[in-house]
Amino acid sequence: MQILSFDHYTITVENLEASAQFYADILGLKEIENRTQKPTIRWFSLGGSGELHVVEGNTYSVKTHIGVHLALKLTDFDTFLNHLRSHNITHHNSKRIRDAITTRADGVRQVYFQDPDGYWIEVNEAGA
Repeated sequence: MQILSFDHYTITVENLEASAQFYADILGLKEIENRTQKPTIRWFSLGGSGELHVVEGNTYSVKTHIGVHLALKLTDFDTFLNHLRSHNITHHNSKRIRDAITTRADGVRQVYFQDPDGYWIEVNEAGA
């Protein structure tokens, strides 16, 4: 059997422009060419060959849970926390306790927060 590798993750959002701005400005994701050329879709690089596809559409049936999330890593965790605070974005730990940080057994710190449509995102310092 052939080994699979990650390609992309797609989310449906209510307001494409607001979500695209969040992923570019808050997470610093680079927008890349939308090869579908559809005006209701924006693509972002997740590093390497991974992509995030943000699609405007009906979000009525979308249910979010902190246990299902996009996880991103970085090296300067404290600066990123200050960045979230400067944009009035509240972070939580893995138990959804507001303004708290989870420290994993391996010492890696992580926080969780939500995008404009309620999707959970984890950012951790595993890249350190």
